[in-house]
Amino acid sequence: MTHSTDIALWKQVAFLHSAPMDALAAIADAATWRAYKRDEVIFLEGEPTAGLFLVESGVVKICRYSKDGREHILHFIQRGDTFNDVSVLDGGPNPATAVAHTDATLWHVARNDLHAIVLRDPALAWAMIENLARRARMLVSTVQNLAMRNVRSRLAKLLLEQAEAAERGESPTPLTQEEMAHYLGTVREVVGRTLRALAADGLIEMQRQQIIIVDRAGLRAEAEV
Repeated sequence: MTHSTDIALWKQVAFLHSAPMDALAAIADAATWRAYKRDEVIFLEGEPTAGLFLVESGVVKICRYSKDGREHILHFIQRGDTFNDVSVLDGGPNPATAVAHTDATLWHVARNDLHAIVLRDPALAWAMIENLARRARMLVSTVQNLAMRNVRSRLAKLLLEQAEAAERGESPTPLTQEEMAHYLGTVREVVGRTLRALAADGLIEMQRQQIIIVDRAGLRAEAEV
């Protein structure tokens, strides 16, 4: 049986804000609840489409791996957002690997079920296309970030983004230096040296597990924002 809380959670998804209640109810009714432990693999890149997922609690890491096993983190997905939109729309294999970054609970909708719902509501199809376009813009920005900024600039940008997210009342995912490296396309030793250099230049302070921005204008200049 579908509960109203399930529908309310689906309505938090950005591209479903204006969806009719009957479409939301159909999606919620088709969804199944799943729980994952920290570091548990949800699905693997290259496998047949795993369907659409919505995060109820916790954080999910979306990543890809090179042939030599190096990880590159693409996104962190939190409560109220979906992932694996690409393969659920085109029917192709999962484009990346999803791992529970923390203990997480998710809702899952199979591609066939979602396809049937969308056929009954064309406005929902358009909303999903717009959502995919937004994600494509984010990907273009990520590619530009990796291609046109050095590690110091990319790290400064990441620190500013996390600080600004916290100021908006969001809960940015705490990252270890290893995870920062995987997110920025480098290695932990380089991140460590760069953090120490930013601290030596008076832009940040490092206190135990915390990084405090001291000179935001200076950090923005480093990030080329």
